Amino acid sequence: MTETFAIAAPRVFDGTLWHERAAVIVDGDLVAGVTPQTDLHPGLRIERLAKGLLAPGFVDLQINGGGGVLFNDAPGIDAIKAISAAHLKRGTTSMLVTLISDTGDKIDAAIAAAVEAQEARVPGLLGLHLEGPHLGPTRPGAHDPSRIRPMGDADLRRLLAAKARLDVLMVTVAPEAITLDQIAALAKAGIVVSLGHSEATFEAVRRATEAGARSVTHLFNAMNPFLHRAPGLIGAALEIGQLSASLIADGVHVSPAALAIAIRAKRGPGKLFLVSDAMPTVASDKTEFNLAGRKARLEDGRLRFADGTLVGAHLDMAGAARFIHDHVGIETGEALRMATAYPAEVALCTGRVGTLVPGARADLLRLGDDLTVEAVWSGGVRR
Repeated sequence: MTETFAIAAPRVFDGTLWHERAAVIVDGDLVAGVTPQTDLHPGLRIERLAKGLLAPGFVDLQINGGGGVLFNDAPGIDAIKAISAAHLKRGTTSMLVTLISDTGDKIDAAIAAAVEAQEARVPGLLGLHLEGPHLGPTRPGAHDPSRIRPMGDADLRRLLAAKARLDVLMVTVAPEAITLDQIAALAKAGIVVSLGHSEATFEAVRRATEAGARSVTHLFNAMNPFLHRAPGLIGAALEIGQLSASLIADGVHVSPAALAIAIRAKRGPGKLFLVSDAMPTVASDKTEFNLAGRKARLEDGRLRFADGTLVGAHLDMAGAARFIHDHVGIETGEALRMATAYPAEVALCTGRVGTLVPGARADLLRLGDDLTVEAVWSGGVRR
């Protein structure tokens, strides 16, 4: 028998709007609604928070690792459990575990692991993000160039078969490594197509968007720069309203000024949203790890290879929301939307996660006024 109870707080943010002196009613693992505290039934069990605020759990569409574990090392259910648990404690209640460009065997293992974890209802798992291997060869970033290749027919069949078994599947591809027909087939199947690691022109991105692409991966990073006569992928992400785009807000990947400019410039209805691009050092005392045979080292909050290439991020979603608020000047509600409702919309999960509307999964955070995570509920259970 499921319990119905309420969590009351001075302020509640439901993913869209603020509610003062309100409470979230939880029925089992779902949200039943947000109501004024004065309207609560006297017989209802109520957890009262004297300070801080309640918000939806964070939704992170790009997590490579955490808790000392890198998904690419051993893409199995145990890795997903460890990574999800590490980020769950830090407020991420919905994640896309992410595999960067690798062999076909590793991709198959990642898909199988995500399916197994989904069937086992691993707390925090939303689905799978395959970042590559169908990327632009001149913009590999930290990816192993030997793994990067154009999409073939077998690759397309693999992804379509995977989506039939997964609730959420996101793929990052470069327009120069995939055909418009392939994009259309992926989008028709419900796969979230995101563009990244690319030298694509503005017009190439427009065509990819018309074919079904809906997002851009870590805006500004691993892509051609914005030029006044060649706006490229950056310009397309900001100008084309159908596209959303993720940002790594750590002050390392993108400067606060560039973040502010991008947020002001973005044409809707697409949104800019936050991702962590987290690596195994997050929620761990680990300062080194290997990726594709190269050592990455954490120094001064930066993860780099010896040649200076950035390797993901030493970041969680709470840190990204705090950074965008404290250093970019984004008001609290919008910073939270960028970490909850907006990524949920990109993942085609509006109303399910990243929100406290009736019927949504009961994923909640108690946050301090400085957006530090003080308590986490996942599926109505305090973790």
